[in-house]
Amino acid sequence: MNDTMKALQIAAPGRVEWSNVPTPKPGLGEVGLRVEQVNTCPHWDLHLMDGVPMFTGGTIEYPYTLAQPGHEAVGQVVEVGPDVEDLSVGQRVACWRDAGHHRQGCYAQYVCMSAQDVLPLPDDVTWDQATSLELAMCVQVSFEQLLRNGAVENAQFGVGGLGPAGLVAVQMAKAYGASEIVGIDPLGARRDMALRLGADATVAPDDDWPADRHGKHGLDAAIDCTGLKASIEFLMDRTRRAVAIFGVLREEVAYGSRHWAGLSLIGYEPHHRAAAEAALGLVADGKLDLAALITEKLPLSQYEEGTEKLRRKEAVKICYLPWEA
Repeated sequence: MNDTMKALQIAAPGRVEWSNVPTPKPGLGEVGLRVEQVNTCPHWDLHLMDGVPMFTGGTIEYPYTLAQPGHEAVGQVVEVGPDVEDLSVGQRVACWRDAGHHRQGCYAQYVCMSAQDVLPLPDDVTWDQATSLELAMCVQVSFEQLLRNGAVENAQFGVGGLGPAGLVAVQMAKAYGASEIVGIDPLGARRDMALRLGADATVAPDDDWPADRHGKHGLDAAIDCTGLKASIEFLMDRTRRAVAIFGVLREEVAYGSRHWAGLSLIGYEPHHRAAAEAALGLVADGKLDLAALITEKLPLSQYEEGTEKLRRKEAVKICYLPWEA
Protein backbone atom coordinates (compact mmCIF):
# COMPACT_ATOMS: atom_id res chain seq x y z
CA MET A 1 0.00 0.00 0.00
CA ASN A 2 1.28 3.46 -0.89
CA ASP A 3 1.70 6.14 1.76
CA THR A 4 -0.98 8.31 0.15
CA MET A 5 -4.09 7.62 -1.87
CA LYS A 6 -6.93 9.41 -3.63
CA ALA A 7 -10.23 9.57 -1.76
CA LEU A 8 -13.54 11.34 -2.13
CA GLN A 9 -15.24 13.39 0.57
CA ILE A 10 -18.62 15.12 0.56
CA ALA A 11 -17.51 18.51 1.86
CA ALA A 12 -20.95 20.13 1.87
CA PRO A 13 -24.35 19.47 0.28
CA GLY A 14 -23.76 19.32 -3.46
CA ARG A 15 -19.98 19.66 -3.19
CA VAL A 16 -17.34 16.92 -3.15
CA GLU A 17 -13.55 16.92 -2.93
CA TRP A 18 -11.24 14.39 -4.62
CA SER A 19 -7.84 14.69 -3.01
CA ASN A 20 -4.71 13.01 -1.69
CA VAL A 21 -4.94 11.69 1.86
CA PRO A 22 -2.84 9.29 3.99
CA THR A 23 -3.42 5.63 3.23
CA PRO A 24 -4.96 3.81 6.24
CA LYS A 25 -3.13 0.91 7.86
CA PRO A 26 -5.01 -2.17 9.05
CA GLY A 27 -5.30 -2.61 12.79
CA LEU A 28 -6.14 -5.62 14.94
CA GLY A 29 -8.47 -7.98 13.09
CA GLU A 30 -8.48 -5.83 9.93
CA VAL A 31 -7.33 -6.15 6.34
CA GLY A 32 -6.22 -3.43 3.95
CA LEU A 33 -7.97 -3.57 0.57
CA ARG A 34 -7.16 -2.07 -2.78
CA VAL A 35 -10.67 -1.01 -3.86
CA GLU A 36 -11.23 -2.20 -7.42
CA GLN A 37 -14.73 -0.81 -7.82
CA VAL A 38 -17.57 0.52 -5.71
CA ASN A 39 -21.26 0.90 -6.52
CA THR A 40 -23.56 3.70 -5.51
CA CYS A 41 -26.21 3.23 -2.85
CA PRO A 42 -28.61 5.74 -4.41
CA HIS A 43 -30.58 6.66 -1.28
CA TRP A 44 -27.46 7.31 0.78
CA ASP A 45 -25.69 9.17 -2.01
CA LEU A 46 -28.58 11.46 -2.86
CA HIS A 47 -29.57 12.15 0.76
CA LEU A 48 -26.03 13.18 1.64
CA MET A 49 -25.58 15.26 -1.49
CA ASP A 50 -28.88 17.01 -0.70
CA GLY A 51 -28.10 17.54 2.99
CA VAL A 52 -31.12 15.48 4.05
CA PRO A 53 -30.80 12.85 6.83
CA MET A 54 -31.43 9.30 5.66
CA PHE A 55 -33.35 8.41 8.83
CA THR A 56 -36.09 10.38 10.53
CA GLY A 57 -34.70 12.58 13.29
CA GLY A 58 -31.11 12.19 12.15
CA THR A 59 -28.55 14.93 11.56
CA ILE A 60 -25.62 15.30 9.16
CA GLU A 61 -22.32 17.03 9.85
CA TYR A 62 -20.11 18.23 7.00
CA PRO A 63 -17.52 17.61 5.82
CA TYR A 64 -18.89 14.07 5.94
CA THR A 65 -16.76 11.10 6.96
CA LEU A 66 -14.01 10.47 4.41
CA ALA A 67 -15.01 8.18 1.51
CA GLN A 68 -18.54 7.66 2.82
CA PRO A 69 -21.18 6.58 1.93
CA GLY A 70 -19.29 4.11 -0.25
CA HIS A 71 -19.85 0.59 1.06
CA GLU A 72 -20.84 -1.69 -1.86
CA ALA A 73 -17.30 -2.57 -2.88
CA VAL A 74 -14.92 -5.28 -4.02
CA GLY A 75 -11.17 -5.38 -3.85
CA GLN A 76 -7.97 -7.27 -3.29
CA VAL A 77 -6.33 -7.84 0.07
CA VAL A 78 -3.00 -6.01 0.05
CA GLU A 79 -2.16 -6.05 3.76
CA VAL A 80 -3.24 -8.17 6.73
CA GLY A 81 -3.39 -6.79 10.24
CA PRO A 82 -2.64 -8.63 13.50
CA ASP A 83 -4.91 -11.52 14.51
CA VAL A 84 -6.24 -12.22 11.00
CA GLU A 85 -5.88 -15.88 10.11
CA ASP A 86 -8.45 -16.67 7.43
CA LEU A 87 -7.52 -14.04 4.82
CA SER A 88 -4.25 -13.50 2.97
CA VAL A 89 -2.62 -11.00 0.65
CA GLY A 90 -3.84 -11.39 -2.91
CA GLN A 91 -7.33 -12.69 -2.11
CA ARG A 92 -10.29 -11.21 -3.95
CA VAL A 93 -13.05 -10.18 -1.54
CA ALA A 94 -16.39 -8.38 -1.39
CA CYS A 95 -17.54 -6.15 1.43
CA TRP A 96 -20.75 -7.60 2.83
CA ARG A 97 -21.38 -5.29 5.79
CA ASP A 98 -21.24 -1.50 5.98
CA ALA A 99 -18.63 -0.67 8.58
CA GLY A 100 -20.67 2.30 9.78
CA HIS A 101 -20.57 5.94 8.85
CA HIS A 102 -18.21 6.85 11.68
CA ARG A 103 -15.21 5.38 9.83
CA GLN A 104 -13.67 5.73 6.39
CA GLY A 105 -15.77 4.32 3.57
CA CYS A 106 -14.94 2.74 0.23
CA TYR A 107 -15.05 5.80 -2.04
CA ALA A 108 -11.26 5.64 -2.02
CA GLN A 109 -8.37 3.74 -3.56
CA TYR A 110 -7.70 1.85 -0.33
CA VAL A 111 -9.83 0.99 2.69
CA CYS A 112 -9.34 -0.98 5.90
CA MET A 113 -12.11 -3.37 6.82
CA SER A 114 -12.72 -5.77 9.64
CA ALA A 115 -11.84 -9.23 8.38
CA GLN A 116 -15.30 -10.30 9.53
CA ASP A 117 -16.94 -7.80 7.16
CA VAL A 118 -15.56 -9.20 3.90
CA LEU A 119 -16.12 -12.50 2.09
CA PRO A 120 -13.63 -14.25 -0.23
CA LEU A 121 -14.92 -14.54 -3.78
CA PRO A 122 -15.02 -17.76 -5.79
CA ASP A 123 -12.68 -17.60 -8.79
CA ASP A 124 -15.57 -17.59 -11.28
CA VAL A 125 -17.44 -14.65 -9.66
CA THR A 126 -16.45 -11.40 -11.35
CA TRP A 127 -16.07 -7.98 -9.75
CA ASP A 128 -19.30 -6.82 -11.41
CA GLN A 129 -21.20 -9.82 -10.06
CA ALA A 130 -20.05 -9.18 -6.49
CA THR A 131 -19.80 -5.41 -6.04
CA SER A 132 -23.35 -5.06 -4.68
CA LEU A 133 -23.13 -8.07 -2.38
CA GLU A 134 -23.87 -5.85 0.62
CA LEU A 135 -27.22 -4.86 -0.91
CA ALA A 136 -28.02 -8.48 -1.72
CA MET A 137 -27.24 -9.43 1.89
CA CYS A 138 -29.69 -6.77 3.10
CA VAL A 139 -32.49 -8.06 0.87
CA GLN A 140 -31.68 -11.65 1.86
CA VAL A 141 -32.41 -10.71 5.49
CA SER A 142 -35.98 -9.81 4.52
CA PHE A 143 -36.36 -12.99 2.50
CA GLU A 144 -35.23 -15.08 5.45
CA GLN A 145 -38.09 -13.58 7.44
CA LEU A 146 -40.57 -14.34 4.67
CA LEU A 147 -39.18 -17.85 4.21
CA ARG A 148 -39.64 -18.59 7.92
CA ASN A 149 -43.29 -17.69 7.43
CA GLY A 150 -43.61 -19.99 4.40
CA ALA A 151 -44.55 -16.95 2.34
CA VAL A 152 -42.38 -17.33 -0.79
CA GLU A 153 -42.43 -20.87 -2.20
CA ASN A 154 -45.36 -21.38 -4.61
CA ALA A 155 -46.62 -17.89 -3.77
CA GLN A 156 -48.03 -15.14 -5.94
CA PHE A 157 -45.41 -12.63 -4.89
CA GLY A 158 -45.32 -8.86 -5.27
CA VAL A 159 -42.32 -6.50 -5.26
CA GLY A 160 -43.09 -2.86 -4.57
CA GLY A 161 -40.47 -0.51 -6.03
CA LEU A 162 -38.08 -1.69 -8.73
CA GLY A 163 -34.96 0.20 -7.80
CA PRO A 164 -31.77 -1.74 -7.00
CA ALA A 165 -33.27 -3.56 -3.99
CA GLY A 166 -36.49 -4.36 -5.82
CA LEU A 167 -34.61 -5.82 -8.77
CA VAL A 168 -32.67 -8.02 -6.36
CA ALA A 169 -35.94 -9.01 -4.68
CA VAL A 170 -37.48 -10.07 -7.99
CA GLN A 171 -34.59 -12.45 -8.57
CA MET A 172 -34.63 -13.79 -5.01
CA ALA A 173 -38.37 -14.45 -5.18
CA LYS A 174 -37.76 -16.53 -8.29
CA ALA A 175 -34.77 -18.31 -6.75
CA TYR A 176 -36.79 -19.22 -3.66
CA GLY A 177 -39.67 -20.69 -5.61
CA ALA A 178 -42.39 -18.07 -6.03
CA SER A 179 -44.93 -19.26 -8.59
CA GLU A 180 -45.66 -15.80 -9.98
CA ILE A 181 -43.80 -12.52 -9.44
CA VAL A 182 -45.40 -9.12 -10.01
CA GLY A 183 -43.21 -6.01 -10.01
CA ILE A 184 -44.74 -2.62 -9.22
CA ASP A 185 -43.12 0.67 -10.21
CA PRO A 186 -44.17 3.91 -11.95
CA LEU A 187 -41.15 3.86 -14.30
CA GLY A 188 -41.57 1.85 -17.47
CA ALA A 189 -37.82 1.28 -17.85
CA ARG A 190 -37.63 -0.28 -14.38
CA ARG A 191 -40.65 -2.49 -15.11
CA ASP A 192 -38.98 -3.68 -18.33
CA MET A 193 -35.81 -4.47 -16.43
CA ALA A 194 -37.75 -6.48 -13.84
CA LEU A 195 -39.27 -8.56 -16.62
CA ARG A 196 -35.81 -9.31 -17.99
CA LEU A 197 -34.65 -10.39 -14.53
CA GLY A 198 -37.49 -12.81 -13.86
CA ALA A 199 -40.76 -11.01 -13.10
CA ASP A 200 -43.80 -12.62 -14.71
CA ALA A 201 -45.74 -9.36 -14.88
CA THR A 202 -45.32 -5.72 -13.95
CA VAL A 203 -47.77 -2.91 -13.25
CA ALA A 204 -47.70 0.79 -12.49
CA PRO A 205 -49.24 1.68 -9.12
CA ASP A 206 -51.94 3.72 -10.87
CA ASP A 207 -53.06 0.80 -13.04
CA ASP A 208 -56.53 -0.61 -12.52
CA TRP A 209 -55.82 -3.20 -9.79
CA PRO A 210 -58.68 -3.63 -7.32
CA ALA A 211 -57.81 -3.31 -3.63
CA ASP A 212 -59.10 -6.81 -2.94
CA ARG A 213 -56.76 -9.00 -0.90
CA HIS A 214 -58.78 -12.14 -1.41
CA GLY A 215 -59.80 -11.64 -5.03
CA LYS A 216 -58.35 -13.41 -8.04
CA HIS A 217 -55.70 -10.70 -8.47
CA GLY A 218 -54.62 -10.75 -4.83
CA LEU A 219 -51.03 -11.58 -3.85
CA ASP A 220 -50.00 -14.19 -1.31
CA ALA A 221 -47.00 -12.19 -0.08
CA ALA A 222 -44.99 -9.11 -0.98
CA ILE A 223 -41.93 -7.05 -0.14
CA ASP A 224 -41.86 -3.25 -0.18
CA CYS A 225 -38.51 -1.82 -1.30
CA THR A 226 -39.44 1.86 -1.11
CA GLY A 227 -40.30 2.59 2.52
CA LEU A 228 -43.07 4.86 1.26
CA LYS A 229 -46.46 4.88 2.98
CA ALA A 230 -48.36 4.81 -0.33
CA SER A 231 -46.40 1.82 -1.62
CA ILE A 232 -46.71 -0.19 1.60
CA GLU A 233 -50.45 0.43 1.91
CA PHE A 234 -50.93 -0.41 -1.78
CA LEU A 235 -49.38 -3.81 -1.11
CA MET A 236 -51.25 -4.33 2.17
CA ASP A 237 -54.57 -3.80 0.41
CA ARG A 238 -53.71 -6.43 -2.22
CA THR A 239 -51.86 -9.09 -0.21
CA ARG A 240 -53.38 -11.96 1.73
CA ARG A 241 -50.64 -13.23 4.00
CA ALA A 242 -47.50 -11.15 4.58
CA VAL A 243 -45.89 -7.85 3.56
CA ALA A 244 -42.23 -7.35 4.47
CA ILE A 245 -40.98 -3.77 4.73
CA PHE A 246 -37.43 -3.55 3.41
CA GLY A 247 -37.34 0.14 2.49
CA VAL A 248 -36.42 2.65 5.22
CA LEU A 249 -39.74 3.52 6.86
CA ARG A 250 -40.21 7.26 7.45
CA GLU A 251 -43.99 7.51 7.90
CA GLU A 252 -46.80 5.88 9.84
CA VAL A 253 -48.71 3.25 7.85
CA ALA A 254 -52.35 2.37 8.45
CA TYR A 255 -52.95 -1.25 9.40
CA GLY A 256 -56.70 -1.56 9.83
CA SER A 257 -59.60 -3.93 10.19
CA ARG A 258 -59.43 -4.83 6.48
CA HIS A 259 -55.95 -6.27 7.09
CA TRP A 260 -56.51 -7.89 10.49
CA ALA A 261 -57.77 -11.23 9.16
CA GLY A 262 -54.59 -12.98 8.08
CA LEU A 263 -52.14 -10.26 7.04
CA SER A 264 -48.77 -10.01 8.83
CA LEU A 265 -46.71 -6.83 8.50
CA ILE A 266 -43.02 -7.78 8.82
CA GLY A 267 -40.34 -5.31 9.90
CA TYR A 268 -36.59 -5.68 9.50
CA GLU A 269 -33.93 -7.68 11.34
CA PRO A 270 -30.16 -7.21 11.87
CA HIS A 271 -27.62 -7.94 9.16
CA HIS A 272 -25.55 -11.10 9.54
CA ARG A 273 -22.81 -12.98 7.72
CA ALA A 274 -24.93 -16.05 6.92
CA ALA A 275 -27.26 -13.84 4.87
CA ALA A 276 -24.25 -12.56 2.89
CA GLU A 277 -23.04 -16.12 2.32
CA ALA A 278 -26.51 -17.15 1.11
CA ALA A 279 -26.65 -14.20 -1.30
CA LEU A 280 -23.16 -14.96 -2.62
CA GLY A 281 -24.26 -18.55 -3.13
CA LEU A 282 -27.13 -17.35 -5.32
CA VAL A 283 -24.66 -15.27 -7.34
CA ALA A 284 -22.28 -18.21 -7.75
CA ASP A 285 -25.17 -20.47 -8.81
CA GLY A 286 -26.32 -18.03 -11.49
CA LYS A 287 -29.60 -17.28 -9.73
CA LEU A 288 -28.81 -13.66 -8.84
CA ASP A 289 -27.40 -11.24 -11.42
CA LEU A 290 -25.95 -8.28 -9.54
CA ALA A 291 -23.97 -7.15 -12.57
CA ALA A 292 -27.27 -6.22 -14.21
CA LEU A 293 -27.71 -3.41 -11.66
CA ILE A 294 -24.70 -1.53 -13.04
CA THR A 295 -25.90 1.00 -15.59
CA GLU A 296 -22.58 2.73 -16.19
CA LYS A 297 -18.97 2.82 -14.98
CA LEU A 298 -17.24 6.12 -14.25
CA PRO A 299 -13.98 7.23 -12.64
CA LEU A 300 -14.62 7.96 -8.97
CA SER A 301 -13.43 11.51 -9.62
CA GLN A 302 -16.67 11.95 -11.65
CA TYR A 303 -18.86 11.23 -8.62
CA GLU A 304 -21.08 14.28 -9.09
CA GLU A 305 -21.86 13.32 -12.68
CA GLY A 306 -22.92 9.87 -11.55
CA THR A 307 -25.15 11.09 -8.74
CA GLU A 308 -26.93 13.45 -11.13
CA LYS A 309 -27.75 10.45 -13.33
CA LEU A 310 -29.20 8.73 -10.28
CA ARG A 311 -31.26 11.82 -9.48
CA ARG A 312 -32.70 11.89 -13.01
CA LYS A 313 -33.47 8.13 -12.80
CA GLU A 314 -31.15 7.53 -15.73
CA ALA A 315 -29.20 4.87 -13.82
CA VAL A 316 -29.95 2.03 -11.43
CA LYS A 317 -26.42 2.04 -10.04
CA ILE A 318 -23.23 3.79 -11.05
CA CYS A 319 -20.07 1.75 -10.64
CA TYR A 320 -17.12 3.96 -9.69
CA LEU A 321 -13.53 3.05 -10.52
CA PRO A 322 -11.09 4.59 -8.00
CA TRP A 323 -7.99 3.95 -10.11
CA GLU A 324 -9.16 5.57 -13.34
CA ALA A 325 -8.29 9.21 -14.01
